[in-house]
Amino acid sequence: DEKKPEAVINAAGMTGRPNIDWCEEHKLETIAGNVTGPLNILQACEERKIYWVHLGSGCVFQGDGPNNKGFKEDDEANPPSFYSWTKYWADQILRHFPVLIVRLRLPIDIESSHRNLIDKLAKYSQVIDAENSITVIPDFLDATKKLIEKKCIGIYHVVNPGTIKPSEIMEHYKKIINPKHQFKVIPDKELYKQKLAKATRSNCILNTDKLQKEGIHLKPIKERIIEVMKEYKKNS
Repeated sequence: DEKKPEAVINAAGMTGRPNIDWCEEHKLETIAGNVTGPLNILQACEERKIYWVHLGSGCVFQGDGPNNKGFKEDDEANPPSFYSWTKYWADQILRHFPVLIVRLRLPIDIESSHRNLIDKLAKYSQVIDAENSITVIPDFLDATKKLIEKKCIGIYHVVNPGTIKPSEIMEHYKKIINPKHQFKVIPDKELYKQKLAKATRSNCILNTDKLQKEGIHLKPIKERIIEVMKEYKKNS
């Protein structure tokens, strides 16, 4: 109440440590972080008439969407894990209020971080070959800023257009950052056969037509990933 913010951004959430498998065994904590928390913020902002932004997840989907053109914001979700369900439950409630919900996926940044997909994949000796939508963080921040300036509400998919495979990302990593890096490419089903993952991982493609209709155009991921890797190398 003392600060009287013009806008509130909720970037908090429960993804589990070291990964979403944790959420399968800690359901109440996951609900508290991904559903109860946002609802508390909703109530506080509604009472004070404050515009706010909630970071959602594109991982509420699985697959390449209707007609193989990617999932749109209002498509019914098919969450593949408990983590994904909690993110979707929050979206389903918040969409009835004047809230901006920005969905991102598998964030990639130009700086090293344990949350950066580049760092995560570089630790694995095996990576999958499934097509995915990806969010480049600097692009996400710029796009979200523009949505906030326009006081947009509702759900927006903020991912770079096009798709890329984790295996492709590591090929660029090997070519640009570490020529000695070795990895094996496997189909995503092998993750479960080898018991490398418990919760089903989301591999999905998001449609970005709605974002583009707002005049916000991000670079295609196939093009952007090369620029990101070069910046990542400079910052390493």
